[in-house]
Amino acid sequence: MENEERLQRIKGGAFLAAVAGISAFVGFGATLAAAKKTDPKYFSKGLHGSAEFADAGAILALRALGWGTLYAITGTSCLCYGIWKLSGATDLKDFRIKMGNILPVLPKSDPPQSRTEFTGLNDLLTYLSEEYGKKSIKGNK
Repeated sequence: MENEERLQRIKGGAFLAAVAGISAFVGFGATLAAAKKTDPKYFSKGLHGSAEFADAGAILALRALGWGTLYAITGTSCLCYGIWKLSGATDLKDFRIKMGNILPVLPKSDPPQSRTEFTGLNDLLTYLSEEYGKKSIKGNK
């Protein structure tokens, strides 16, 4: 039973990693294609150009993307590992239980007592600002 659960978690992690990798690859490819379409002359000079164009926009962007990706992955991994170690959890179930005890419980409102459908971002922000004002007035009385 435990082996099946572990295999399921490994499959789930592999799926998420594959989706993230494919989406990053497609997004990066689309960005490069758009840059090439915008200015093909300087794009090709940046990739295949002489020494004067060695640090042209495309190469600089590739370098920045590489370093940014490295920093993002390393930072997120260190943050997650640190939280895991500080919690003292031994496995995922233990971690979930410990975090469930630390974090506040969100009350369920069934049926919801407030609006759940909005026509757009402006409607949502207007509603939130009005509700925030009502709650702060009620809290002061």
